[in-house]
Amino acid sequence: MKNKEKFKVNEKVLIKATGETGTIHKRSFVANMKRYSYTLKEHPNTFYFEEELDTI
Repeated sequence: MKNKEKFKVNEKVLIKATGETGTIHKRSFVANMKRYSYTLKEHPNTFYFEEELDTI
């Protein structure tokens, strides 16, 4: 089965709301919402969904 997450661990991403860049620290699948959430090394207490992040 193919993974469907958009970002990989240690990948650099752009936070759309703030324009900041960050590095993916970990990801987890939210089963009841059927999508992935990500935490960044620069903001470990905040999680982001795929639509809030963009590739660099």
